[in-house]
Amino acid sequence: MTSPASAVVLIGPMGAGKTSVGKRVARALERPFFDTDAAVAREHGPIEQLFVEHGEPHFRALERAAVVEGLANGGIVSLGGGAVLQADTRADLAAHRVVLLTVAPRVVATRVRGSSRPLLQGDDALERWSAIFEQRRPVYEELADIRFDTSNGPLQNVVDQIVTWIRGTENEGEA
Repeated sequence: MTSPASAVVLIGPMGAGKTSVGKRVARALERPFFDTDAAVAREHGPIEQLFVEHGEPHFRALERAAVVEGLANGGIVSLGGGAVLQADTRADLAAHRVVLLTVAPRVVATRVRGSSRPLLQGDDALERWSAIFEQRRPVYEELADIRFDTSNGPLQNVVDQIVTWIRGTENEGEA
């Protein structure tokens, strides 16, 4: 198992709550929180603008640099939904605990409605989200050490379950 100093990485589809859950988990454990999408936007401007002006490959390169930075800092790291598509990122995640957050399409529909997310632009954002999720699902599942669904109940319940799981994995290392 990984050491307590390694990062806990949240992966999953757009709208699953990686940022919201990650911030709360970090606060509960008194650890730093790092969001790769926020880091890219902070350093390079809005993601939507990066897609329009430079294309997805350019964004993915910036995202990869943010992943490296986030993992190096440890704590709780939220990855953008597509970050796991890069082989180097997938390899890096082997040294960390990986939490997959999922969400039902019926729930994500309200979360992505009117979204400015570049990959959801077009006629039917939910249809596009579903296709992207189905394409990425095998990668998410392969990388995940554990999975939580954010579709039902208060988000705090998921946060509490993740915190309990993290503490349990750290206690295993002490035995």
